[in-house]
Amino acid sequence: MKKLMMICALFCSGILYANAQQAGDRMGNSAERTQKMVDMLTQKLKLTDEQKVKVDTIFSQQNAAMGKMWKDANGDRSQMRDKMMALRAESDKKINTVLTDDQKTAYKAWQDERKAAMEKRMKDKN
Repeated sequence: MKKLMMICALFCSGILYANAQQAGDRMGNSAERTQKMVDMLTQKLKLTDEQKVKVDTIFSQQNAAMGKMWKDANGDRSQMRDKMMALRAESDKKINTVLTDDQKTAYKAWQDERKAAMEKRMKDKN
């Protein structure tokens, strides 16, 4: 019976570890996340090649700063929330300086859509 319990425990821990690895893989590394965001904005806002380069730089800087924040906070989410929100607001301001007026309107609408979707996920989760 002890052997069976040990096998079950090992099996469950293996499944949990595999799922955690897959979640990390879906998020990708910093460069992949940056590229995904640039591609998404290019599709939604029809960015020019010049705008793509600038937006890529903004997201790269944001991801590097977030990585440093996570490291400094040792994974303490409560400590990170305000800092990350401020960093995202700063990045949004930088992105808006790159966009045309029509693109700014579309960017704001896209952000509102993402916010509503996130709130819905959080509500459904609880």
